[in-house]
Amino acid sequence: MSSREPSIAGECNRLYTALTGCHCRFAAGREREIACRHINRSLAECMVAVICPDESDAVRSLCSSGGTALKRRQCREAQLSLSVCLASHQDPS
Repeated sequence: MSSREPSIAGECNRLYTALTGCHCRFAAGREREIACRHINRSLAECMVAVICPDESDAVRSLCSSGGTALKRRQCREAQLSLSVCLASHQDPS
């Protein structure tokens, strides 16, 4: 993580703590998956928003509903930009 990126822990710590607690309350398996799904998704969305804020906002606004052919094209372009941003932050190993 570069020094210009905000701390994921600082932005998403409450969700991480909630997910950790959920994992402690349920044994691994289907029950945990169901019980913790919403927290897991929220944490993932938080982390994506912290890592790629502009791209995440674009996807959220352009892909929220069907709309015109132009909006669907803009949504696909925003999704591609988000994918590129996330890929640029992956560990190359």
